[in-house]
Amino acid sequence: MKFRYILPILLIILFTISCSTDDNEAPIINEIEGLIKVQDITNTTHTIELFNTTGDFRTGYNNVSIRIKEKASSSYIKNASISWIPMMQMPSMQHSCPKSEVTKSVGKETVYEGFVIYQMTNTDGSGWSLTVNYTIDGTDYTASSDIVVLQSEKQNTTSFMGSDDSRYIIALIEPNEPKIAINDLKVGLFKMKNMMTFPVVEDYTITLDPRMPGMGNHSSPNNTDLSYNAEDHMYHGNLSLTMTGYWVLNLKLINDHSEVLKGEDVTEDHTKSSLYLELEF
Repeated sequence: MKFRYILPILLIILFTISCSTDDNEAPIINEIEGLIKVQDITNTTHTIELFNTTGDFRTGYNNVSIRIKEKASSSYIKNASISWIPMMQMPSMQHSCPKSEVTKSVGKETVYEGFVIYQMTNTDGSGWSLTVNYTIDGTDYTASSDIVVLQSEKQNTTSFMGSDDSRYIIALIEPNEPKIAINDLKVGLFKMKNMMTFPVVEDYTITLDPRMPGMGNHSSPNNTDLSYNAEDHMYHGNLSLTMTGYWVLNLKLINDHSEVLKGEDVTEDHTKSSLYLELEF
């Protein structure tokens, strides 16, 4: 066979092998795409990376993503068991806050996630610390650092005493991006058992009456009260927003014996419940 025929055949074979190799290579996946680093917490062995979608912690509901990087190899840990302890240091006492367990993010190998609800902070964002305890291949580690928690502009969480002499914390979770429509409303409800423990409250009812104080305190149609969802342990309802602006979500908390623990009906003479959350869009 003449050389002028062999050369094109060799080029075709090389091109085919190259394409086949490229096709078989797994794409590189950025497991923190869309997330912004808030802070690193370090010890002698690892760097704990904290992420969310805003790049800071604020009072209210915070969904947090975590990665653990081994300092020696710069590789990320895929098999850790993680727990955490947020703490608020006050002049005469300290306390924690509602938080979830930390679990592996769905579909990701090196990212773990959970939520923390900071119910208060100092004016300069100080006062809070976060301790991360974790186990890798049977070895226990811990890392701790002060963190900054900024005050949210609107009241997206509130801590209050119920008529049953129990302290509760309620926090707005969704909608993240309110719109003129019927929005899915989700809130978390927790009871303060002690300074460190805030279990989820199940099977209560939270009534909803949204109002616009700047527009004659008018309400909106097609709202529904919030009821407990056993799958995600949160309370869900429908929030009808008919125009942009500042809204007060007037609430009443009713226990499983139909007793009102906090909040009142909105009337012409009583324009705002003592239990409420805020949003503006």
